[in-house]
Amino acid sequence: MNRCHRFIGAWIIAVILSCCVLAPVANAGFISTKQITASDGFKLGVEKMWQGDYQGAIAGFTQAIQIQSNFANAYSNRCLAYLQLQDYQNAVSDCTQAIKISPKNTQAYLNRGLAYFRQGNYQAAIADNDRIIAMEPQDFRAYYNRGVANAYLGNHQQATKDYNLALSHNQKIPNNLLADIYNDRGLAYLELADLETAILDFNRAINLDENNYRVYFNRGCAHAQTGNYSDAVRDFSQVVQLNPQNGDAYLNRGIAYHNLGYEQAAISDLHQAVAYFELQGEKVSSAKTLNIIKSVQQQIPYRTAIAMAS
Repeated sequence: MNRCHRFIGAWIIAVILSCCVLAPVANAGFISTKQITASDGFKLGVEKMWQGDYQGAIAGFTQAIQIQSNFANAYSNRCLAYLQLQDYQNAVSDCTQAIKISPKNTQAYLNRGLAYFRQGNYQAAIADNDRIIAMEPQDFRAYYNRGVANAYLGNHQQATKDYNLALSHNQKIPNNLLADIYNDRGLAYLELADLETAILDFNRAINLDENNYRVYFNRGCAHAQTGNYSDAVRDFSQVVQLNPQNGDAYLNRGIAYHNLGYEQAAISDLHQAVAYFELQGEKVSSAKTLNIIKSVQQQIPYRTAIAMAS
C-alpha cells in the first residue's frame, strides 16, 4: 500500500480565494429596512465576510440584490460566501448571474471556477480559468488554479506548464502562496517520476514557508521513493512535530524505519498511526495499517536470523 501517493493528492491547494470586496466599515451594523440602500447592504455583507459570519454576509448581499437586481459584485461576493459554506450549487448560480450582468468580471469567473472545482467538474473549472487568462493574461491565480485542475485530471505535464506560467509572475505572489505553487509543481513532478526535480521544488517551498507540514510530508515521500529512508524519516518527523496527530506521517515514518531495519521504532510508529486513524474515524486506514504491522512482525524473525548468520 503506497500511502505516500494516496495522500499527496489530498494536499494540493485547490485555489486562491480572493474576494472582490471593500474594506470593512467601522462600527457597521444592521440598518433598518426603511433606510437601507443597495450600497448599505453590500457593505454589510462585506463586514460579515470579514467577521467570518457567512450567513450574515449572504443576508447583506441578498438585501443589496433585492434593491438593485443588476448588482454584479453583490452576486460575486455572495457566491464567495456560499463557497465558504460549501454550497457549491448556489455559488455557481450566483457567479453565473454576476457574469451575465458583467461579462468581464474576472472575480466571478475565479469564484465560479473554484465552485466547479469543488464539485469535481474540473473541465468547467479549467474553462473558467481560460476565460480569465484571455482577459487578464498576467493573473497568476488563473494559471495556478488551472494547473491544480489539470493535476486532478491526471494531466501532470500540462499542470507543470501552468505552474511555470504562474511562477513567471512571481513578483506579485506572496511567499506563502509561492510556496504552495512550488509544492504543487513538486507534486506534479513526483507523479511524473521526476524525483530529483520534485525534491528541488519541495526544498524551494520549505525555504519560503518552513512551517508547512504538507511540504515536509511530500518531500518525505519523494525521499522514500528514491530509497533515501534516513531523510524520509527526518521529514516525517518534522511533520509530526508540526502536526502531532498526523497518522499518515507516523505510518510513513514507520515504513521508513522498517526499511532501515529499526523494527521497534517501526512498530511503535505504526501502532501510533493506528491510534490516530481510529481517533479520526479512518477505519479502512486503520485496518490496512494493522495488516502492515503483522507483515513487519512476521519479517522480524527472518531478519534476525540473517543478521546472526552474517
